[in-house]
Amino acid sequence: MMKRRVGRQNDSSSGISEVRRTNRAKKKEATLSQQWLKRGLLALVAIFILVPLSLTVLPELIQHLVYTHRIRLPFFVDLSRPADFSLNHTINMYLPSEEGISLGVWLTVPDSQWKEAQGKDLAWYENTLRDGNPVFIYLHGNIKTRAATHRVGVTKVLSALGYHVLVPDYRGFGDSSGEPTEAGLTTDTLYLYNWVRARSGKSLVVIWGHSLGTAVATNSAVKLAEQGLSFDGVLLEGAFNTARQTFSDHPFAWFYWKFPGIGYLFPEPWAQNKIVFPSEENLKKMRNPILFLHSEDDHLAPLHGVQELYEVAVKAQNAERVKLVSFDGSLGYLHNGLYRDTHLPDILKKFVLSL
Repeated sequence: MMKRRVGRQNDSSSGISEVRRTNRAKKKEATLSQQWLKRGLLALVAIFILVPLSLTVLPELIQHLVYTHRIRLPFFVDLSRPADFSLNHTINMYLPSEEGISLGVWLTVPDSQWKEAQGKDLAWYENTLRDGNPVFIYLHGNIKTRAATHRVGVTKVLSALGYHVLVPDYRGFGDSSGEPTEAGLTTDTLYLYNWVRARSGKSLVVIWGHSLGTAVATNSAVKLAEQGLSFDGVLLEGAFNTARQTFSDHPFAWFYWKFPGIGYLFPEPWAQNKIVFPSEENLKKMRNPILFLHSEDDHLAPLHGVQELYEVAVKAQNAERVKLVSFDGSLGYLHNGLYRDTHLPDILKKFVLSL
């Protein structure tokens, strides 16, 4: 009899335990369901609040990231002292491109005048622009300042060839005031052109754009043409083609967050006319002699993009007025290193002589 009772007690205990386990499982499922419901509601709230906010704020953020003008490399330098960068025949000046905007600019005279330049003031530098030597206005790319190594390198190459060189920091860059916009950068360039032209007599005035500067250069060339004016020559180094490049290939896309669906919410920062840079359309209108310089291993602006731009420019003018010089990728110049090429001075000299 005792054995039967024990068996019944064990059966009863087992049933109770099973019920308890079932109840605990149901409670756990209910708790998990509540947690997922809360998370889902929070996600919906985030979507309805953050997405509209991002649609307003992100384009402005992207505009800043495209120019990346707040990264003022090299750090801890005094841009008013070009001699600190081995430019001992250069003067620093600040020019007002429009009301409220002051541009930091370096003006370098030809190497042959370096001794005479010692201790001279701005008036002397301005007067030298009338000596008949070509004047280059160098428009740099995004990030950094006029003191970046490759920008100083270009200045030295041009000066050694006997040319004058103006190297500005656009508004918002370096120690220039203001905030960069596409229209603002064009305004800055046109102001510098007029400033040079008023002081250079019959000297050639050539614009050299690098990377972002190529787009600024073509924008400015078209604006000048509308005024019946023209650069004597246009040099485009590391140019990119916004019109045909996919966003993922664009030289300014490195900063863009690769979240799923981001392309649907924010297709392109230039789609809202904040950042357009229509270089291809500009080249169809330009009638300036043009020299494209491009490294085959350019990691930011692929070679096929500049080849497309070259074909557009040739069609608009002819192969005599438009040239493309590419540099072997094995040389390792990438996007910023063409100034180191030993053949570059001869290429530049030949271009200037053709103007």
